[in-house]
Amino acid sequence: MADPKGFLNHGREVARTRPVDVRLKDWNEVYVPGSLLPIISEQASRCMDCGIPFCHNGCPLGNLIPEWNDYAYREDWSAASERLHATNNFPEFTGRLCPAPCESACVLGINQPAVTIKNVEVSIIDKAWDSGDVAAQAPERLSGKTVAVIGSGPAGLAAAQQLTRAGHTVAVYERADRVGGLLRYGIPEFKMEKRHINRRIEQMRAEGTRFRTGIEIGRDLKATDLRKRYDAVVIAAGATVSRDLPVPGRELNGIHFAMEYLPLANKVQEGDFVAPPITAEGKHVVVIGGGDTGADCVGTAHRQGAASVTQLEIMPRPGEERPTGQPWPTFPMLYKVTSAHEEGGERVYSVSTTHFEGDEDGNVQWLHLVEVEFVDGKLTQQPGTERKIPAQLVTLAMGFTGTDVENGLVSQFGLELDARGNIARDADFATNVPGVYVAGDAGRGQSLIVWAIAEGRSAARGVDRFLTGESDLPAPIRPTDRSLMV
Repeated sequence: MADPKGFLNHGREVARTRPVDVRLKDWNEVYVPGSLLPIISEQASRCMDCGIPFCHNGCPLGNLIPEWNDYAYREDWSAASERLHATNNFPEFTGRLCPAPCESACVLGINQPAVTIKNVEVSIIDKAWDSGDVAAQAPERLSGKTVAVIGSGPAGLAAAQQLTRAGHTVAVYERADRVGGLLRYGIPEFKMEKRHINRRIEQMRAEGTRFRTGIEIGRDLKATDLRKRYDAVVIAAGATVSRDLPVPGRELNGIHFAMEYLPLANKVQEGDFVAPPITAEGKHVVVIGGGDTGADCVGTAHRQGAASVTQLEIMPRPGEERPTGQPWPTFPMLYKVTSAHEEGGERVYSVSTTHFEGDEDGNVQWLHLVEVEFVDGKLTQQPGTERKIPAQLVTLAMGFTGTDVENGLVSQFGLELDARGNIARDADFATNVPGVYVAGDAGRGQSLIVWAIAEGRSAARGVDRFLTGESDLPAPIRPTDRSLMV
């Protein structure tokens, strides 16, 4: 145990954010650089090293949280990094982007603020990079087997790194012009600077992983041809089909999916554009969808100089206290204020869009909405609550419906889908096609980055066993695992 009285002597402290008026002038991460290190040892000391560490169950990766908390408390950063990497390929990603279900499962959280597990995690990995503790781990010998990984998001990268280190020759195919998937183009720079991705890619290249960008399997290269070239294939293409809003006026100019809007802002940071082709500058912006992607649109619109930003959510506003129906250690649905929400704008709950109204040139100008509430378990519109709000740019951030089946990948492989429209797989993450495996959102449906990495690691074990007859690679989860998260 790090400090038997740590949780008694120290309250919870988290990373400080830069002032709003300062951070809105740039696209750098919102947190004050280095603000965690002076407090992180004390924060790690709050971990009680529980006899049954429920934080493990809350984390799909099974991170060894009490162990690296103890090392962080003692400021043994090398040992902490080793324990962190034992279960997680990319802790700098999860430490910035994961909603931390481990903290919801923290035993201390029963009657006190939970341990700042996420902040400890990101402090350890940032310190490891700064001190040179993160190095390439090339395999001692090659197996002679080849693997293609389709998709370079967190699931694809995790699978590729595990398989490369097992001695297989791995090529990652990415349809975008740069590696990273939604980490690259879906996550704004202010949430995670892309230098974190770049140095992991360089590490993976040094280990032997090869990357092929600008190639979409199913269109640019037939899936059948890919299968002939490689001994095994891992599909980690994500759940990229955005949920649409089929209401009158949807065809008006200025209404875009979030994943049409956000990537262009990131491409400006990459130097591809001077100004984004779709911008919020000077416009009244409406974001439909109250989740993390919606918050990303809100923060992006603020930085582009929007005249106003309104975020709509069809569900009621969550409470600020854990609901009785979601007791510890489950992951509760709570009212969350992200850094983007701290920067301004209005959040409107329990409303549904009825239609859009445009000008004579076909540009959206107004969004018409109505209040809704649950009646007999169904969302019902409330008469007399209709109103309209100005909307010159609308982003649809209502989640994703599944894997893209239009590009030919599913049909060319001959893959079976499950009842939810995801690619079906067995306990080893194998599809119905021998040698073809699936990991991440493509098989699970839209989920969290921590699940993606866990699935990539687990699928890698299945592939390794298929190629060699046995495998020493870890498998954190099975496809049927649901952990304690909703």
